[in-house]
Amino acid sequence: MDTGLVPLGLDATGALDVPSGDAAATLAGWYTGGPTPGERGPSVLTAHVDWNHRAGPFQRLRALARGDLVEVARADGTTATFEIQDVRRYAKDAFPTAAVYGDLPGAGLRLVTCGGSFDRGGRSYRDHVIAFAALVAA
Repeated sequence: MDTGLVPLGLDATGALDVPSGDAAATLAGWYTGGPTPGERGPSVLTAHVDWNHRAGPFQRLRALARGDLVEVARADGTTATFEIQDVRRYAKDAFPTAAVYGDLPGAGLRLVTCGGSFDRGGRSYRDHVIAFAALVAA
């Protein structure tokens, strides 16, 4: 998962936006309402699992396992390294808002994408896949 980041906010419904347009298939997004990766609290990155019949940046997110490392290059030139603690799948109507955005005693990372079966009528996946990670080096 080597990808660039674009800043993201919330959409009209209050949900986290996702990369769109040409960026949708190649870039992940960072939720600017939260901390930058490596700062105290949960930094949230999101990307598509696939887009327009192409693999998305988070296509292999569900394959991450406890202990895997994720590196995030920061704007100041440093790298924040996170260790995966858990990867879980949630139904879209049961999104774990507190677990993703809730306060943390240290720096954390939340990687969010779609998963589960694809709803052709709704043109979206039925679930979210979320990887939870903790900072191990900055």
